[in-house]
Amino acid sequence: MELWIPITLAAAFVQNIRFMLQKGLKRRLSTLGVTQARFIYGAPLAALTLWILLSVTDRPLPGLTPWFFGFAIWGGLAQIVATAMLIRLFGMANFATGMTLSKTEVVSTVILSAVVLGEMVPPLALFAILLTLAGVLVLSSPDGVRPLLRVGLGPAAVLGIGSGVVFSMASIGYRGAALALEGGTFLERGATTLAVVTAFQAIVLGLWMAWREPGEMGRVLAAWPVAGWVGLTSMLGSLGWFSAFALVNASYVKAVGQVEIVFSLLASIFFFRERVSLRDMAGMALVTLGIVGLVLV
Repeated sequence: MELWIPITLAAAFVQNIRFMLQKGLKRRLSTLGVTQARFIYGAPLAALTLWILLSVTDRPLPGLTPWFFGFAIWGGLAQIVATAMLIRLFGMANFATGMTLSKTEVVSTVILSAVVLGEMVPPLALFAILLTLAGVLVLSSPDGVRPLLRVGLGPAAVLGIGSGVVFSMASIGYRGAALALEGGTFLERGATTLAVVTAFQAIVLGLWMAWREPGEMGRVLAAWPVAGWVGLTSMLGSLGWFSAFALVNASYVKAVGQVEIVFSLLASIFFFRERVSLRDMAGMALVTLGIVGLVLV
């Protein structure tokens, strides 16, 4: 098994834990506050991780280039914008449809990888990626895939698909940044990209909050007992994503990362004793088949 696969699976698992922590934190903070928690606490941890990694290996920092900063800023801004688009979906009546359509991110990642980075996906790998997408659509839509085929391009649908496209732009930015570094192992390039991006995001979102939600930053800092764990799990998950991006085409990483929704379903089954339906089992089977297909390609 190639190294990027277990790294991606671990990143998806840790990200699922982060989402659970953020859900609890939402009772105390605004949506922007919850989002900032992952950056304001994750950025120092990312910098510390990079420092420890370079100290242990006694290696220099990978060479920073203008292309690296361009891709890193592009990815960081795209992630913030995509998150804001999802937040906007929360207030819409057709929220479930929009959220489900945002999962088409994996398809736009394939297209942007080819256009921006010149990384093509072989036909068999593309088929496996589409299998994971089909499984996620089955699991995400309460009534299955059929209603999605009938939905028109209303505001929620447009926003959902748009957020997926912008999230894919973030993924391409992160892979481009990792590839633009000079030297370093995949882990060093991933950690360097993470440290720069999270610091940039913490500053940008902090300035935005100071303008739009004065006082909220103080509540984020006061919530450190939980918010600190959000930052830690965010840093660990992102380190996995960024390291995987340094190893392989971003579309492969995003496709295998779809296993995150399977982790969520398994948690609801084993921890909350919720019943699993035939549709759930079908969706999990499709995601699993797609991931196995990518492993074998």
